[in-house]
Amino acid sequence: MSRINSFAPKRYNSYSEYFKREFGTRVQKVTIDAGFTCPNRDGSKGVGGCTYCNNDAFNPSYCQPHKSITQQIAEGIEFHQVRYRRAKNYLAYFQAYSNTYGSLEHLKSLYDEALAFPGVAGLVIGTRPDCIDDAKLEYFARLAEKQYVIIEYGIESCYNRTLVQINRGHTWEESAEAIRKTSAYGIHTGAHLIFGLPGETEEDMLAEAEIVSQLPLDTIKFHQLQIIKDTLMLQEYLADPSQFNLFTLERYIDFIVRFTERLNPAFVIERFTGEAPPRFQAGPIWGGLRSDEVQVLIEKEFERRDSWQGKKIGMTGGGSLLSGHSWSFDSH
Repeated sequence: MSRINSFAPKRYNSYSEYFKREFGTRVQKVTIDAGFTCPNRDGSKGVGGCTYCNNDAFNPSYCQPHKSITQQIAEGIEFHQVRYRRAKNYLAYFQAYSNTYGSLEHLKSLYDEALAFPGVAGLVIGTRPDCIDDAKLEYFARLAEKQYVIIEYGIESCYNRTLVQINRGHTWEESAEAIRKTSAYGIHTGAHLIFGLPGETEEDMLAEAEIVSQLPLDTIKFHQLQIIKDTLMLQEYLADPSQFNLFTLERYIDFIVRFTERLNPAFVIERFTGEAPPRFQAGPIWGGLRSDEVQVLIEKEFERRDSWQGKKIGMTGGGSLLSGHSWSFDSH
């Protein structure tokens, strides 16, 4: 007998259904490059940035920091209307680099400009846990009283040895503290994890499900490690491929289903995979499949296994991970 999440037609807490509950309609994110940098790039904590990072691989073509926020939003909406004609509301997605890394006055000018654009219903702010403070959180909390605001933190890994190796410049403990503090301010809080980072075993990665499930997150997104051209990680991979645990498509589908079975079922899963344009990819290349096509394969695997998000919580020893959690399932 199959069992599914009682408030969504999928076997996991899906992002699209989450926004339908929040807004009553489809909402589309419009990516913005506001010209930020990161403390592990500008010398504050390091140089060179994260070893896997080439931001050009993830920025849409209209996203250019020399353009104003208003121009990027206008071009982004035009870009998305070809594919997502049903979208009536938009979220300004400050994605490139660390989007709280600056003075509060500078941040206010950028975010106020974005929120003034017709049809923009809120903000999605990607940043690092070491680029936030109480004054900024108080500002975002005030915004969140009137608009949708979510701060998404790049956790990337729960293991400090990995964070050092990829030149993140912050610790897991800083990530956990920033997430707890942001949630305590009443701000929607998200996180991002990468699977397949050098030195991590599959057991290490599966264990992260229980670690992050203890945090007060609203959303979470996953990214299989892709080796991107013009990065230090590509050089490291070519020098010693054995230190990497890159996923084939079949193995990743198996892994992500097992990971999701161990994940807090209250978390909204924004995405299961990342996607970079083929011209940037050095590997692994999954037959040219897009992220939405891989998602369909993952959903079919949930069905085949008669499984769902959070199914194995409390089955790994040590008692129930989320005692008192009220998530329920319906039979069909």
